Amino acid sequence: MRGNDAIAEAAIRAECRFYAGYPITPQNEIPEYMSRRMPEVDGIFIQAESELAAIYMVYGAAACGARAMTSSSSPGISLKQEGISYLVAAELPSVIVNIQRGGPGLGNIAASQADYFQAVKGGGHGDYRLLVYAPYNLQECWDLTMLAFDKADEYRNPVMILGDAVVGQMMEPLAETPYVRPELPAKPWALGGCKNRQPNVVKSLYMGAGDLEQRNYNFAAKYLKMKETEVRYEEYMTDDAELVLVAYGISARIALSAVRRLRAEGVKAGLFRPITLFPFPEKRIGDLAGANKRFLCVELNMGQMVEDVRLAVNGKAEVSFYGRPGGSLITPEELYDRIKQL
Repeated sequence: MRGNDAIAEAAIRAECRFYAGYPITPQNEIPEYMSRRMPEVDGIFIQAESELAAIYMVYGAAACGARAMTSSSSPGISLKQEGISYLVAAELPSVIVNIQRGGPGLGNIAASQADYFQAVKGGGHGDYRLLVYAPYNLQECWDLTMLAFDKADEYRNPVMILGDAVVGQMMEPLAETPYVRPELPAKPWALGGCKNRQPNVVKSLYMGAGDLEQRNYNFAAKYLKMKETEVRYEEYMTDDAELVLVAYGISARIALSAVRRLRAEGVKAGLFRPITLFPFPEKRIGDLAGANKRFLCVELNMGQMVEDVRLAVNGKAEVSFYGRPGGSLITPEELYDRIKQL
């Protein structure tokens, strides 16, 4: 399968029954796939008139208790930011897929990781966070999409799948693991008709004295729980590594190739791959840091995740950065040469 198709089919298997989106490369295969498959499972597919319309259609479907999803690419996600903030404020579970492209502005359609700040630092207005997954192969596109719907319902919070143009477009094998729905909270808050109960109200406007402040305290407690229970990462030969590469998504695959070559030459290199970008695996990175360690962040941008790595290391080790912006891929050979310079 193609990465975008894997995300779409996994969403359907995870009982997503509402999708609204708008075309933009390099994620167009997702709405194309959904337009074909949703009618087959009695779901709803809508090609909205704009990205803004799509995110508010997701808002409406989620408010009614449906499992809802939208997808886009970088500038399209920027247009959805207001609606994402509203989804968080109303505590409406949903899944948002960003297959990143070059930027800023319209940029180009090649792979990029320049939306890290936007994804993990909120993006829209207000104090809020999304749970953010960063798949680096098709198997994770499949597995993390299924997980995203469960976690969205568990926390009553939007979840983002942050991919890139290479992961979205490439083809490789995957195991179509079955979806097993866990026990999740009921949705008594949903707008499912009130013939035999008092009406529910979904809103984000809190004008009473102290009401909004308390609501933000409640959100903060939710994000703290995510930090305590939802951190995911993968390590490769970090135990004795003197140089630890930190990378996610397609950059992690490139970094892994460089690490294997260095190890074959006797260089003690390792790879640390965050799978959740929020919550960020800061504690584990801090534990790895020490006098005999150096860190190199590898990203397809001008340096974004590197800021979180430096905060996690907290001065205990040197942290360097290597990246390429504008949709230009780093090659394993290029990265190898850079490491040899270090």
